[in-house]
Amino acid sequence: MNTPSFRAPAPAGRLTLDGCTVVTMDAAGTEHRSGHVVIEGSRITAVGAGPAPEAAGRDGAARVVDARGCVVTPGLVNCHHHLYQWVTRGLAVDDTLFGWLTTLYPVWAGLDEDIVRSAATAGLGWLARTGCTTSMDHHYVFPEAGGDLLAAEVDAARRVGLRFLPTRGSMDLGRSQGGLPPDHVVEDLDTILTASAEAVDRYHDPSPDSMLRIGLAPCSPFSVTGELLKQAALLARDKGVRLHTHLAETLDEQDYCREHFGCSPVEYVESLGWLGDDVWLAHGIHLDDRAIGTLGATGTGVAHCPSSNARLGAGICRSRELRDAGVPVGLGVDGAASNESASLLEEARHALLFARAAGGPQALSTRDALRMATIDGARALGWDDQIGSLEPGKLADLAVWRVDTLPHVDIADPVAGLVLGSPPPLELLLVGGRSVVERDRLVTLEEEAVARDAADASRRLLDRAAGH
Repeated sequence: MNTPSFRAPAPAGRLTLDGCTVVTMDAAGTEHRSGHVVIEGSRITAVGAGPAPEAAGRDGAARVVDARGCVVTPGLVNCHHHLYQWVTRGLAVDDTLFGWLTTLYPVWAGLDEDIVRSAATAGLGWLARTGCTTSMDHHYVFPEAGGDLLAAEVDAARRVGLRFLPTRGSMDLGRSQGGLPPDHVVEDLDTILTASAEAVDRYHDPSPDSMLRIGLAPCSPFSVTGELLKQAALLARDKGVRLHTHLAETLDEQDYCREHFGCSPVEYVESLGWLGDDVWLAHGIHLDDRAIGTLGATGTGVAHCPSSNARLGAGICRSRELRDAGVPVGLGVDGAASNESASLLEEARHALLFARAAGGPQALSTRDALRMATIDGARALGWDDQIGSLEPGKLADLAVWRVDTLPHVDIADPVAGLVLGSPPPLELLLVGGRSVVERDRLVTLEEEAVARDAADASRRLLDRAAGH
């Protein structure tokens, strides 16, 4: 049974953005240095050069926004996150992935419904403030007494107003069985599969106007059993939802797979039915040419998380080679505990800079980076028929960036200004035609209250971990 309260009614009337630079991210790469976007209800009805048609502003229900000095792009799409980590930022800042996880698993064991709701609200609120209209989440820590953590995330997304694809994550391979996580934060196979099926039945909305879809996401090769991976894939395909996991993030993981399975991470998941156009993988850093070819041939997506990868010293994703092989490569901020900034626009900048640091100035263009943050991310999530570009008929998920202030006013190329410059003020963020951010402030929630709740949740969780 879906949750009807999550989908708000479509906004009434017509909204026209006029006089703005429009970067559509459509297949042809269409851009208008001075153009317009017309929105009827929740969908885009017109995009073009020059002033909007007169009819777009004639009736009393119409609203025309003078967007001169602004760049309009599709809303950014976040392909990998762990929202609960917002309340554990700033810990283990000099550790590798395995050391960082070992430090934080005991803290996360104290999560409960209220803490997750506060963390998710803050995380999604900041994503909105930095231009994101759609986010996934990978939640895989479910303490026995924690309450309904997935429901808490869904409620947070509803309150903030973002389009949301939470995944019911899982871990069933504790330390006593050779896995990395402590035994007290893992679940058994039957519990996981039952909860996963219930999550899809309760929340997944596959309709074109959906604000909420669900995926299944066993955590990683070193925290789940092969049986869980196999059963999760069967369940997801039976339910018609997508699959997600971490893969090829570190050399430690590569060594783990060689030692335990006698093959590479990609070969391992391939043997368990985990490649295909309904799968996207987080990180995908340590991939050889053969693995990249396999992902491209199967249509398997990758969520590139450059800031988190750099923060943990994990390496640099071969984004150019993945894109050349036809892999859908989106961007993710990853958990806020390994990327305290958690800004998707910053990920586009880092994706560009790291690709060029590794492969030279032609490795990735500014528009490649913006595509990864928009339409390619939507493709990785299987949502590109509805979001990710500014085209008539698509959902009105868009960001309006102000570029006529000191940091950007004289940058010749507006896309270069967005990707290479400092983050510009966000004049307006629409999700399905509804305002979520106006003039760099959330309008769906009071930011100060969200911040207070997050700070209180962090204190409670850290006190709990310290035994207070």
